[in-house]
Amino acid sequence: MHCSGSFVEMWTRDPLMMQPQTHTGSYYAATVNDVTDFAPLRGDQTADVCVIGAGFTGMSTALHLAERGYDVHVVEANKVGWGASGRNGGQLIGGIAGEQSVAKHLGKDVEDVFGELRWAGHDIIRERVETYGIECDLKFGYLDVAIKQRHLRDIEADYQRLEKASFPHECRILSKAETREVIGTDAYVGALLNMGNGHLQPLKLCVGEARAAVSLGATIYEQSPVVRIQKDSKPKVVTEHGTVTADAVVIAGNAYHFLERKIRDIMFPVNSFIVATEPLSPELVAEINPQDLAVCDPNFVLQYYRLSADKRLLFGARLNYFGDDPAVIERRHRKKLSKLYPQLADIRIDYAWGGTIGVPLNRVPQLGRVGSNIFYCQGYSGHGVNVTHLAGRIMADAIAGTFEQFDMFANVKPIVVPGAHVFSKPMVSLGVMYYKIKDRL
Repeated sequence: MHCSGSFVEMWTRDPLMMQPQTHTGSYYAATVNDVTDFAPLRGDQTADVCVIGAGFTGMSTALHLAERGYDVHVVEANKVGWGASGRNGGQLIGGIAGEQSVAKHLGKDVEDVFGELRWAGHDIIRERVETYGIECDLKFGYLDVAIKQRHLRDIEADYQRLEKASFPHECRILSKAETREVIGTDAYVGALLNMGNGHLQPLKLCVGEARAAVSLGATIYEQSPVVRIQKDSKPKVVTEHGTVTADAVVIAGNAYHFLERKIRDIMFPVNSFIVATEPLSPELVAEINPQDLAVCDPNFVLQYYRLSADKRLLFGARLNYFGDDPAVIERRHRKKLSKLYPQLADIRIDYAWGGTIGVPLNRVPQLGRVGSNIFYCQGYSGHGVNVTHLAGRIMADAIAGTFEQFDMFANVKPIVVPGAHVFSKPMVSLGVMYYKIKDRL
């Protein structure tokens, strides 16, 4: 299943060519309970590890390392959670894209390899929230919905797999009528209810993890775009006004990293956008989502939605659109939303924002190196909230000298498309059209 999405500021903006930015006009930025204001990088600094990017991957890596006693410096071009991690659907979904490819490469059964790893990110987030008192509106309850009969077969297979693995959370298949009862629409022929998945306010979580890392001695620099990485026995991360020389560097920029040529052409950006309605009345909440579940459909050009803590409907969908005009996003989403819930056709929409999901062509998360001590981690294909937290642990393990899980992903060679970063607009447009056709079959 796929949908939570790792969003970034519109990918047509090269971070090397733009000035540092504050947060986008999202619902998340408007309701975050802690606004970070870390000083920019100035002068020459040293660290055990320098992490580039203060999103989920970067902050998860930094926090895991700080817990192990490493001196970690995080360099962020804009603000903590500014890109992927502060904009996504906020859906906490088990599973890792590309599982079959990785297992096949290892010559092992996919269940033996990924049975527990699928949920590792969930466990890390639960632990972080409890240990550091992070208030991020974390709630459990999730529906994979079926639009066609073939989707029901996939749901049945997922259910049987969870049953076989003695899944510790409530999980059951819902009929069309039961699905209608829990989410108030006749759009689906059934669903899989999974109380092990859930939803949260992603920017609150990312900022909370940043504060936790700092409490353990990590240093974070905001408004500090990296202009180059100077490769040496100890690599040096260079910004306009400072440097960090470290024993190891972790590149955690996901879909908007352009520094290293080697990793520019192994991932495509796929657009996705979200709107947040005005707060719904208790009567509407009882009608469309009384159990406060996150919902995601099975299409590639998908739709996903949930309620916020203050009972707005957060509704997301992929569009073949490359702008960032809130009026355009609102207009297109209102049409989709009205098909699901005609009673919301005239609801006020207070926020509209979007960005891109980093999707490798082989769908396998991309962990690797561009030097013996320069690592990268990116490309979660819509499973970002969960997998970034697992990835941070794997990156920390690798820096500490344990490479088993790192190599499991790194040894699956990515598909390289020369010029993908230059010609991504027409390529992505064609891809979206292709998958729209497949979704309709």
